Amino acid sequence: MAAPKRIATGVALTAVCAPALAGCGLGGAGSEEDVRRGKEAAAAPAPRSVVRLIGDGSTARTGRQPHLPRPERLRPGQRPPQFVVFSWDGAGEDGQRLFSHFREVAKANDATMTYFLSGVYLLPEAKRELYRPPQHAPGRSDIGFNDVRGIRDTVTQLRGAWLEGNEIGTHFNGHFCGEGGGVGEWSVAEWKSEIAQAKTFVKSWRSTTGARRAAPLPFDYDEELIGGRTPCLEGRKNFRKAARDLGLRYDSSGVNDQVWPERKKGLWDLSMQLVPVPGRGFETLTMDYNFYMNQSDARTGDPDLHEYWGDQFRDGLIRGFRRAYHGNRAPLIIGNHFESWNGGAYMRAVEETIERVCTERDVRCVSFRQLADWLDAQDPRTLARLRTLEVGEAPERGWKAFLGGEPAPAPRGVPGAPATRP
Repeated sequence: MAAPKRIATGVALTAVCAPALAGCGLGGAGSEEDVRRGKEAAAAPAPRSVVRLIGDGSTARTGRQPHLPRPERLRPGQRPPQFVVFSWDGAGEDGQRLFSHFREVAKANDATMTYFLSGVYLLPEAKRELYRPPQHAPGRSDIGFNDVRGIRDTVTQLRGAWLEGNEIGTHFNGHFCGEGGGVGEWSVAEWKSEIAQAKTFVKSWRSTTGARRAAPLPFDYDEELIGGRTPCLEGRKNFRKAARDLGLRYDSSGVNDQVWPERKKGLWDLSMQLVPVPGRGFETLTMDYNFYMNQSDARTGDPDLHEYWGDQFRDGLIRGFRRAYHGNRAPLIIGNHFESWNGGAYMRAVEETIERVCTERDVRCVSFRQLADWLDAQDPRTLARLRTLEVGEAPERGWKAFLGGEPAPAPRGVPGAPATRP
């Protein structure tokens, strides 16, 4: 299950925009080509045609996201790529600088990721009363709030991450778990309120912090937000109903085996999965917190065991990867937190996993958005066929025979579809 975390104070400030808000660049982006390619700024501010501010200017429309690959439909008999999704619950930049660190790790290994932002990490402590959590008093949060400097540091990371092709999802807001108003007790209407507030805090961070001349986030969050993961993996049933009504595309709040995803009532089930715990006779979830719980009861354990526990987490993830890669090719979905539990053992393990798996042949380390786009582009009959493969099961007669049938025509608007007539 996912664990709450509290953001610490950051130390660096984002650059501010030029006085003309309509001409603000993205962290100083200088030209349309710079923005389109996600490159850092030249000196001149971006032209007005590039950045269209939304609302108070906390967010902006800047065109198509850079580095977002075009999904392609599998050819008959083609072996599927091995997808791996690394995702982060409650993503924010604090004094540990783990958000910025893993952005660099991702770039070095040709990976993109999903960052599930907690909305209250963009709401300053002084404005906490603006949050109206379901079944709790205004201004209540089990993970606290942030300060202005921490918010600016987080915004800097969110901006850079999106321009590099990563996805910004949601981990919602107050992280209420268990009984007494926990998310597992929320109604569909209460989930809709929580989602709306998560969007609002992203779309108003300049106003709530007073940073009215700061560079905007380079995306429309109403369009960018297509999925999330619920706190402690609770409340999934009603969240999914709310998500479908609001047009979200996926949910990653469940627990599943390493099999191909299925779309249920319009929402992709992109749950985390069970992988082996090396040296022990059971499997657990592909999440740092679950290994932390199994190894030291989610408390700081014996320092002499930190290295062993990190290796155990890394090796469990890699075993799960190997049985998919050489088996059914089901996407491997991994969840983490920017935390230094047990001396940073799990962060080291995740980094080593990224370095080992994302550089393998036919492997694509992608965001949930990219995975959902690829799944949407496939022949539904192909996906149904893939779902007949069990955990670690490779096609008996090879991929060419297994997926060698004549595919259904691709629907218009997806890769592989026939060209539309003018």
